[in-house]
Amino acid sequence: MNYGIVAKIIGNLLLFEAVALLPSIGISIYDDGYDSVAFFETIFLTFTVGYFMSKIPIQKRKVRIKEAITIVTLGWIVVSIFGALPFYFSGVLPNFSDAIFETVSGLTTTGSTVINDVEILPLGILFWRSLLHWLGGMGILVLALAIMPTIGVGAHQIFKAETTGPISDKVAPKLKDTAKILYIAYLGITVLQTVLLMFGGMDLFQALIHTFGTVGTGGFSTKNTSVGAFHSSYITLVIGIFMMLSGINFSLYYELYKKRFRHILQNIELRAYLSIILVSTILIAINIYSLYGSVFESFKHAFFQVSSIITTTGYSSVNYDLWPSFSKAILFFLMFVGGSAGSTGGAIKVIRIVILFMFVRREIKKLLHPRALIPIQLNQKMLSGDVVAGVTGFFFLYMLLFAAGTILLSLEGIDFSTAASASASSIGNVGPGFELVGPYKTYSFFSAPSKYLMSLLMLFGRLELFTIFILFTPSHWTKD
Repeated sequence: MNYGIVAKIIGNLLLFEAVALLPSIGISIYDDGYDSVAFFETIFLTFTVGYFMSKIPIQKRKVRIKEAITIVTLGWIVVSIFGALPFYFSGVLPNFSDAIFETVSGLTTTGSTVINDVEILPLGILFWRSLLHWLGGMGILVLALAIMPTIGVGAHQIFKAETTGPISDKVAPKLKDTAKILYIAYLGITVLQTVLLMFGGMDLFQALIHTFGTVGTGGFSTKNTSVGAFHSSYITLVIGIFMMLSGINFSLYYELYKKRFRHILQNIELRAYLSIILVSTILIAINIYSLYGSVFESFKHAFFQVSSIITTTGYSSVNYDLWPSFSKAILFFLMFVGGSAGSTGGAIKVIRIVILFMFVRREIKKLLHPRALIPIQLNQKMLSGDVVAGVTGFFFLYMLLFAAGTILLSLEGIDFSTAASASASSIGNVGPGFELVGPYKTYSFFSAPSKYLMSLLMLFGRLELFTIFILFTPSHWTKD
């Protein structure tokens, strides 16, 4: 293990975080300055620690897969700890377990909150809370790769360790160029949605907050009742559409820019993703029609919540916890499906669901034709046995963690629906669940150990499980 390069890159990451905190100070001073001291203290500590770590001398600049995994995992943990300081220093969240939970929820784009009344928060804290979504959505290290040349060593290994999905494809020959292309698309969608929301009557601050939550698929809002508080069909539909767009593999936007329409239309994951949204929306709209008495209202709320849950954003236009059991069952299923690989969405990912279905179909065919060689093909490419094994292993581990999380959270004495949805929401980076953690509820009633447990589950989900589990193997830490 090359500990020097690990410390140096994490130090550079802290310097980047210190810079990212600056806009929040400006907003705080513009507001009333209540939380500005907390941001100054945080920036000073973050910059100081980051500066000394970045100056650590190193003998080897090579980053192998073990260093990359350590950098990504420890980088997310360290950034979360320092990112929690404004909440803690300002007194908004005086318990550090709450501050860590809120920060990890923001960075992993989960959107669960322990704050019972977000409408009284200082503007600087509100902005930082939502900016965490935007930073964590595409990946803080991918962003660093795009704008910080000093972190470029071992870029490919770091990119593979942080990006989501079973297959990490570059859209450009150089990883730095790939990161830039992805963030150009990310920034473009961010600007477009912000402008459209301002056309709908939001001011710039509100538009930015809800755009960060949408494009980052995080779901933090400035309102206790989320998007439903605006009582605007226009805003609901704009956010609903952009949540759906943010759940698409961002590399497909580069294909769109290159006018490779055939590649986009033939993409199996995209077709499956849109089909799931369409079918789920129709089924729920029919099921909830009696509650709204309007085809438009039924489809609007059904589409919004389907788009919100499958992309693991977590916004709500209504209290869907009051919907019939059939609709809630569909939403619960969507909490496990998630968005596309290479998107900002969490959970298992559509691509893995597709591969699992292909694997099951192949096994059924092999029962009928035992000697037949039946490959699994995806987008006209044959998948290796390692990829298929990785997907099945991921699915098993994901469900195992979900079950363990549900059992451990049940020790709080809560009902099964709350425990199961809180566990699924945490590992899937969804945000709200059902019953006591429904769309208009918070996670504040949980004990500190449970909050740390859910924070860990959020990190497991965001870093795709194996990245963290590898750190628990003794051979990973052996010296060269």
